[in-house]
Amino acid sequence: MAPTLDAPLKTGAVIGILGGGQLGRMLSVAAARLGFKTCVYEPAGDCPASHVANFHMHAAYDDVQALERFARSVDVITYEFENIPTSALDILENLRPIRPNREALRISQDRITEKDFLTSLGLTVAPYANVESAADLDAAIAKIGTPAILKTRRFGYDGKGQARIKSPEDAAQAWVDMADAPSVLEGFVDFTHEVSVIGARSADGDVACFDPGENVHRGGILHSTTVPATLTASQRMDAVLLTANILNALDYVGVMGVELFVTRGGLIVNEIAPRVHNSGHWTQNGCAVDQFEQHIRAVAGWPLGDGVRHSDVVMENLIGDDMDRVEAIARESNAALHLYGKADVKAGRKMGHVNRIKKG
Repeated sequence: MAPTLDAPLKTGAVIGILGGGQLGRMLSVAAARLGFKTCVYEPAGDCPASHVANFHMHAAYDDVQALERFARSVDVITYEFENIPTSALDILENLRPIRPNREALRISQDRITEKDFLTSLGLTVAPYANVESAADLDAAIAKIGTPAILKTRRFGYDGKGQARIKSPEDAAQAWVDMADAPSVLEGFVDFTHEVSVIGARSADGDVACFDPGENVHRGGILHSTTVPATLTASQRMDAVLLTANILNALDYVGVMGVELFVTRGGLIVNEIAPRVHNSGHWTQNGCAVDQFEQHIRAVAGWPLGDGVRHSDVVMENLIGDDMDRVEAIARESNAALHLYGKADVKAGRKMGHVNRIKKG
């Protein structure tokens, strides 16, 4: 049987974080504010989280001895990204509790599994079909129609692992772009805008959701999140309730991001992310307790904090050459900079973000 936490962690306890990117960095900062230590497990050196965590386990995910040392050095394990090898989780789970649980990871790691799960809860998703061959793709297009988008079932993010299909003639090239990877064809959704809800659930089953944020993407990468989102009171309530439904169905512990399309016929679930989420960065300057502290509270067995928004915020991602604007942004009176400490600026790479407080 996998180990569990019998009592809330006390200050001084060590929280293990799988992944050393910017989300791990901000989780480490939040943990430190609450008096916890963090140990980051990350194969890459000089990663953003290593600059602020107490310890950095610099090892590969197939290093059994390192994984065991990591697990024995921490009190609970969480993660900042979904695509953790199952073999590593098998080792870790026998030694320390993992929060959120592995079922949430299993579902979110595969787009077909995720959509099947969401529809089993009575939630609406875009039309979809499994694609494992060129013939499957032709059949899926005949069923769903075009325009559509072909996505790898696993490992896609920020627009990677995707091919748009405007007409059936695009199918052959789209399948080549997938490099024979098992994929899913998603039908076109006529939506007005995308919103996301950052929800949290404690080990005791308490649920707290932040206000939905309205997202704008550019080139498949999140550009900005604006709070409050353009939603009716009914839509806002529906978004929060369906997020709570997902959290409870998974017996989830921690923070989750739920992306939704707003349509004339209602809300459609785009995807879920079992971790703190880019579209929740606005909470760092819009709430007394942000998404990172909320996650740490949950995985440590503490009560959830008050996530009520005290300010309207526009979060903008700083990507690639946006770093050239940092000095100018730093002069803005209402701008809070959050830089990730990445040494190399690359096109399409998230280097930081800025939260702009809307002035009344």
